Amino acid sequence: MKNRLKVLRAERDWSQQDLAERLEVSRQSVNAIETGKYDPSLPLAFRIADLFEMRIEEIFRRD
Repeated sequence: MKNRLKVLRAERDWSQQDLAERLEVSRQSVNAIETGKYDPSLPLAFRIADLFEMRIEEIFRRD
């Protein structure tokens, strides 16, 4: 799965740690999602979408 998480985070000038704290996950989890090594759970995907005020489909897409 591909995602726009790194771009969205950069647009807000947030570090991976900043985003991790907002999502209540580890910085390593944010890194793994951004690099495509880990697909977030559905609840986490909803939290990410809510945080960025976007639909899940606007952030994540199939390869």
